[in-house]
Amino acid sequence: MSRLTHVTSGPYAPPAASHELTAVSADGARIHVEVHGTEHAPAVVLAHGWTCSTAFWAAQIRELARDHRVIAYDQRGHGRSPAPVDAAGYSARALADDLEAVLAATLEPGEKAVLVGHSMGGMTLMAAATRAKVKEHAAAVLLCSTGGWDLVSEATVLPMRPSRLRTRLTKSVLGSRAPLGPVTPLGKKVLRYGTMGPGSAPEKVEACARIVHACPRRSRYGWSRIFEELDLRAEVRQLTVPTAVLVGTGDRLTPVVHSRALVAALPHCVGSTELAGLGHMTPVEAPEAVTGKIRELVDTYVQVGRHESVREGA
Repeated sequence: MSRLTHVTSGPYAPPAASHELTAVSADGARIHVEVHGTEHAPAVVLAHGWTCSTAFWAAQIRELARDHRVIAYDQRGHGRSPAPVDAAGYSARALADDLEAVLAATLEPGEKAVLVGHSMGGMTLMAAATRAKVKEHAAAVLLCSTGGWDLVSEATVLPMRPSRLRTRLTKSVLGSRAPLGPVTPLGKKVLRYGTMGPGSAPEKVEACARIVHACPRRSRYGWSRIFEELDLRAEVRQLTVPTAVLVGTGDRLTPVVHSRALVAALPHCVGSTELAGLGHMTPVEAPEAVTGKIRELVDTYVQVGRHESVREGA
């Protein structure tokens, strides 16, 4: 049993950042930011999901930092970003504020980047679709294993037919105040069932379990409260930059129905990828596929130069 916040060796051990900084959000929240790679390379910004941290992107950071500038940050209440001081700090608006603060702190005026969001990170990108800094800096977007509405009612973490009862029980499970405690064999089995495909390799389960179990109980509960009421349909229709969608067909938290709904609603969808049998943790379960999709978006929509997208206004 261990309380380590992440694995310390292998492909899922987070690499050291080139430098770190703190972005200050609209309400004064302090957001921990890491920058990896070469200063003048094309930029990629990574927003992780609920109960995760920058460590979740270890495989992507390690590969992309060879020839990109990779910016990753801890969502408020996760990793090294302090938790909100009150309930008002847990909202889609706060997530969008934090993203704007990170972009302002790390990108030069007019500089374009590919923005990548997993799960709650994808919700962050949707929530921020109309924000000035997102419009200024987003060359393209990847929405990875995420959804924008009906999150609790569509989740299949409980093996029951859709019903009001399943929705209520799912809300109770996701919003549990129970401490996760140290990582144990039983805990890893539960996590793999709920968040990963059945064929996930032990080292991938271990990496995800350490990250998730390290999330403070207060933050885990605080963010769970927004999921039932979250409805980003209007914001998705305003996400006009080229946007790709990726999901595992075995995702129980944000099932494939969400990704298909996003594809139908997005004004400029440039591709949908469904990874057979994989679960919710696609950047860890299928690092090559996720990294490859990010590279594809950079190659298509971001110039080697720092201030223009290849298809400006497309």
